[in-house]
Amino acid sequence: MKLTWILIADSTRARIFTADTPTSPLEEIEEFTHTEGRLHDREITSDLPGRIKSTGAGGHAFEQPTDPKKHETDNFAHTLAQYLEKAYNENRFEQLIIVAGPTFLGLLRSHLSEHIKKRIRFELNKELTLLSADDIRQHLPQYLPNL
Repeated sequence: MKLTWILIADSTRARIFTADTPTSPLEEIEEFTHTEGRLHDREITSDLPGRIKSTGAGGHAFEQPTDPKKHETDNFAHTLAQYLEKAYNENRFEQLIIVAGPTFLGLLRSHLSEHIKKRIRFELNKELTLLSADDIRQHLPQYLPNL
């Protein structure tokens, strides 16, 4: 079997597994955590938003142009995409299986290069990062895809 990586990810954690054969159990080879994704907005930003004075009765709070939590999730997706790019260029995998919740999967796709996208053999829209390797394997096809 070609060297296959199985990426299981969400906005705060990612795990990379491999399998020796299309039917063998998964073996975890790498884990990433993104603790910033677990923080509340008030913990990510340095201080409270400013206030805008307006004519009439009082002012209102200035809103940030982007949601800090979404920004951190985007940063993590970008970091994972860069890691996959580097690993592929070092010939550490030949094909890729990605399992992530729909929102994070879409975000991750937006950061992947075209040649990494061509290596993807299977995608699953589920959040499985907290499951054991055996439980994750139960959600994948009986026979993992092969080039």
